[in-house]
Amino acid sequence: MLVELHRKGGSVCGPARAGTLHCPLIVRSSSEDVVTGELVRVLRLVNPRHWVSDLLNAGLGCARFRRQVYRQFRIDPWVTKPRYPRHLLPWEEGSTQVDVQITWENPPTTIYIEAKYGSDLSPSVSRDDGSSGFPSDQLIRNMRVGLLDCNYLREDRLFPVSPREFAVLVLAPSSGHKLVERYRDPLRLRASIPHAERFDFPPTPIVGEIDYHELRRVLMTRRRWMNHSERFAVNALDDYLEFKANNRPRKPSGS
Repeated sequence: MLVELHRKGGSVCGPARAGTLHCPLIVRSSSEDVVTGELVRVLRLVNPRHWVSDLLNAGLGCARFRRQVYRQFRIDPWVTKPRYPRHLLPWEEGSTQVDVQITWENPPTTIYIEAKYGSDLSPSVSRDDGSSGFPSDQLIRNMRVGLLDCNYLREDRLFPVSPREFAVLVLAPSSGHKLVERYRDPLRLRASIPHAERFDFPPTPIVGEIDYHELRRVLMTRRRWMNHSERFAVNALDDYLEFKANNRPRKPSGS
């Protein structure tokens, strides 16, 4: 944030800006990981009662989550999940990295956030040739992995495990992702998951999206109830998200 907003610590060299030299992600202005890191850093400082329910309900478009004290609350970036079971997919798929994972235990809940900045959601995985008829885009992959991770697959176990509340949000400078609209339909969601008959599903909607403007609105609306340190961090994040929204890398002509 300091490098990009205030040019502290120098600037990115010409070859890095041209893409011929791979600099660390922390100084690449086009990297969504920079935004993810700053977002997690600030949200870890702010009491989750000020933003969790407002953020999730705004993204999902319904009042599914209530404001509360969140027990064993965690927010973690870049969480790697194991390979999806091969017998549940028509293609082989590697491990999945969740950009941001939010969890708490009253009730047991897991939220995935897929953060995008200069690129869109990936349309498919490399090993999917499209012959199966099931999509393998980045969003449905997160949803499949999350349903498995949160115990919605019906299978014989020595000790039964209760499913966790689950939802996925796409965070990007602007909203309107077509894949989000597609998977908000429960029937289309089920039809997009191989062996969906073996899964239970949490209450819908379980997928939504939130853009930088709405994220800023949620934080600034609750700002007056925050302490001094929280307000300072939220103000800095607000300036940074405004800067990033106004300086998105342009896609090449014809892409």
